[in-house]
Amino acid sequence: MRALLLAALAAFGLVPGAARTLPRTLPQPPRLLSQTGLYAASGVVDARHLAYAPQYPLWTDGAAKSRWLHLPAGTVIDGRDEEGWVLPVGTKAWKEFRFGGRKVETRLIWKTGPATWVFASYAWNEAQTDATLVPEGGQPEAAEIAPGLRHSIPSREDCRGCHGREQVEILGFNALQLSPDRDPGALHAEALQPGMITLDDLVVRRLLRGARPDLLSHPPRIAAEAPATRTALGYLQANCAACHRADRPIPGLQLDLRPRAALRTALDQPGSYRIPGQADSRILSPGHPERSALLHRMASRHALSQMPPLGSVLVDQAAVDHLRRWIADSPFLPSH
Repeated sequence: MRALLLAALAAFGLVPGAARTLPRTLPQPPRLLSQTGLYAASGVVDARHLAYAPQYPLWTDGAAKSRWLHLPAGTVIDGRDEEGWVLPVGTKAWKEFRFGGRKVETRLIWKTGPATWVFASYAWNEAQTDATLVPEGGQPEAAEIAPGLRHSIPSREDCRGCHGREQVEILGFNALQLSPDRDPGALHAEALQPGMITLDDLVVRRLLRGARPDLLSHPPRIAAEAPATRTALGYLQANCAACHRADRPIPGLQLDLRPRAALRTALDQPGSYRIPGQADSRILSPGHPERSALLHRMASRHALSQMPPLGSVLVDQAAVDHLRRWIADSPFLPSH
């Protein structure tokens, strides 16, 4: 939704900076994935890259994913802001998507300057030997993932809409996502594989600068009175808060779904979307899943109502079921 709104505002010249002329010398993504630096040899990921798995993964229609981060030699991460680490110039991040055991796409985010980033997506060939750069507008219906349903590779503008423009974030790579205090109830959690980087590793290897001294003795954890609330807020953080956050406000909305603000901004609030035929529609209505627009939109794949609006054609039923129980039981209410 954020990307669509920003695109519409830009079309009318209402986005600050939208009319600026971009420098002509911006680096361009290579034509082939094999030319981006991901591999040390054909099909062999460079061992110097940091493989990782966030504790709260983004739902992408059940895709299996692998992720790697490259830090230029001698550089470190500025960790003063736990929610938005500042990565050094030259950082590259890749994310590979697989459906049915076959690689479909790999995305690249590359920091080319203090405030400049290259976004690119690569579509894998039939032989699974390499992937080719996708046009800037994306590639609709790149692969069938269920009978009659196909996965689309997003446009670069869609990528910028979620990750930011100048202060770009690698959404699954931050203190909370790499915390050793992992949520055992996290939905679709991926097991850490040998060699994967964690918050502890980053500190021990002196790759993180400026973090609070007690980061490892008190690692990041979503504050919640009930495990179900911790899991629900973690899911909203990964799947909704890239757009719904106070520091990147969507015009006309006051919704912030980051863990520390989600209940305050969503609980019993009317919101801008009303469930059709539901007079008491709220963003989150304690005890009433049927009145909760957030749940209604998660369970929808209608073009006008689905959330998130991009990157998924299948409802995340496990998440819908968890959120429905959580809202019905309302363990997040102090009086409950």
